[in-house]
Amino acid sequence: MPESGAKTPEPALEPLLVELAQPGRYGRHVRSNDAADIPEAFVRQAPLRLPELTEPQVVRHYTHLSQLNYSVDTGMYPLGSCTMKYNPKVNDRAAALFADLHPRQSYRTTQGVLALAYELEQMLAKITGMNFVSLQPQAGAQSEFTALLVFKAYHAKRGEAAQRRRIIVPDSAHGTNPASAAMCGYEVTTVKSDARGNVDLDALKGALGHDVAGFMLTNPNTLGLFEERVSEVCDAVHAVGGLVYGDGANMNALLGVTRPGDLGFDCIHINVHKTFSTPHGAGGPGAGPLCVKAHLRPFLPKPWIVKEADGSYHYDTAREDREPAGLGDSIGTIKQRLGNFGVLVRAYTYMRTLGEEGLVETSNDAILAANYLLARLRGRYQVAYDRTPMHEFVLTAAPQKRKGASALDIAKGLIDEGFHPSSVYFPLIVPEAMMIEPTETEPKETLDAFADALLRIADRVDTDAASLHDAPVTAPIRRLDEVSAARKPVLRWQRPA
Repeated sequence: MPESGAKTPEPALEPLLVELAQPGRYGRHVRSNDAADIPEAFVRQAPLRLPELTEPQVVRHYTHLSQLNYSVDTGMYPLGSCTMKYNPKVNDRAAALFADLHPRQSYRTTQGVLALAYELEQMLAKITGMNFVSLQPQAGAQSEFTALLVFKAYHAKRGEAAQRRRIIVPDSAHGTNPASAAMCGYEVTTVKSDARGNVDLDALKGALGHDVAGFMLTNPNTLGLFEERVSEVCDAVHAVGGLVYGDGANMNALLGVTRPGDLGFDCIHINVHKTFSTPHGAGGPGAGPLCVKAHLRPFLPKPWIVKEADGSYHYDTAREDREPAGLGDSIGTIKQRLGNFGVLVRAYTYMRTLGEEGLVETSNDAILAANYLLARLRGRYQVAYDRTPMHEFVLTAAPQKRKGASALDIAKGLIDEGFHPSSVYFPLIVPEAMMIEPTETEPKETLDAFADALLRIADRVDTDAASLHDAPVTAPIRRLDEVSAARKPVLRWQRPA
């Protein structure tokens, strides 16, 4: 052990910092001057400028990096608004069964694939209270974009496309909501939240008009709170001819509890890579099926999966008008065939494994975990909106900031405690926001350990807030200059001069 007051040695970074490549090293087992069957026109005249390493060096390098990385298999990811929960391994095994399929393979040789996809559509429609589902969108943001294209097509069919030029979003919305609206050519109007964290209904009614195409609402919202007047909100939008889009990023709180379709939503996307396994850290993979009411079905992306009377399946790619009327109104193709099919298989497996009762228990346990964790932290951290939350909650580190430690400092301190930080600085309406979602997959022991870590950090803020400014000090990589990293990223390897 180091002597009292001695600096703790930093973890060795030699494998990361030392250039291992040496001229003449190879990773292949067989040397040959033959160009195999490569046509002469395509044979390289100069070697690729790649690192020259042996196979063991490459394997050990990447294995070492994997050991430095935090993962959902090694610890808790309390990322508010992201639902980073454990992915059962049986889901991966099921997805691997379809790994060799080609996205352009004939439906005649993929009847099992189409059957799985069709059944998944039916299950998602039932869970959300909707009528039809498109599996094409690859993620929530693309599903938002798809939904707004559907809105635009719906209003165009009614002869109101030019009139309906605005989309309304709450001030607590995910940033992708206004971005998707802008990409579709809509003007964006923001309405404020009220003192209880709901959409301010009076502000919404004041913003509504016959130029509104739709309203985008997350429920539970990004504060982790259920919208107490959600049916009134939907009724107000419908009264002016607008449509209500549901951002299903927080669907993990609603399984078997309530259905967005029953609350008045016209459509909703589900991030199945969040709600139904496949944690989406590092940007993917994802899938965001779009679930819609019957009046929006004609505008869904093509192709559709059709089940015939004899039990066989095929793709309906036709866009011309035919019975039932309106099939020619589709917005077209968003993603080839079935999107990220491996993610969809994991979701299907997850749902089949748990069954209806298990899915209800999933949401109930997620809500219980969030409320238990909040109860343990409430005395030392300030709650942004002090109501009973659903599956996540938002604290504000504003009191700690006044003592010298920001939400970012607390997040970095959690790394030294052995935990991945929660989301910070979102939603934007909460100063020094700390957004925490424990999920249903974490046992009570893990929740207690995480709460204890945050309580120890609160003690440090009270006694030595400045010590958090250097955190993390035990991680393989120390605190980064995140502004410079975002503005000047180094995205590729370059051979040293």
